[in-house]
Amino acid sequence: MRAAALALLILLYPLAVYFGLTYWSARWVGMIVAAVFFLRLLLLRQHRDTARQLLPAVLVALCCALVAAILNHEGALKLVPVAINATMLAAFALTLRNPPSMIERFARLMETDLSDDAITYTRTVTKVWCGFFVLNGGISLYTALYSSLAIWTLYNGLIAYLLMGLLFGVEYLVRQRVKQHAGGDA
Repeated sequence: MRAAALALLILLYPLAVYFGLTYWSARWVGMIVAAVFFLRLLLLRQHRDTARQLLPAVLVALCCALVAAILNHEGALKLVPVAINATMLAAFALTLRNPPSMIERFARLMETDLSDDAITYTRTVTKVWCGFFVLNGGISLYTALYSSLAIWTLYNGLIAYLLMGLLFGVEYLVRQRVKQHAGGDA
């Protein structure tokens, strides 16, 4: 339950930063955000299976929050989505060099026996996600550096999630189509 609450807080991060900075200084918001990410870090110790994948993103976010608190500057808080996209890009891209690909790893959680075509498909989907993280991270960086806090919040707190959902949905439809054509094992 605690992990779910912290995950929800992290998902709502842009809104929390927006409302936090509306009422408090970046120093206080940075300290609060750092505390949330520190708690998330502690919870990762209890879930060693997911810790390896999430640890870099949580550490980078924690560092951004601490920089914001120390320097009393909101810019570091606005860089958290950029850092998370960069970390996710690195994690996904590394699995392309050291198979199995990230999406293949996810697929094997549901189906241990994957055909060669399915493995090729999961590798392609991993590349698509890498492209998404580059694009999303770039837009997040642009909004952090050149947009108002409201625009940054709109993109990182709503539009980015809608784009992720759209990518999940389109990939699901494509996967169903590929499965149909491949005889059901993609």
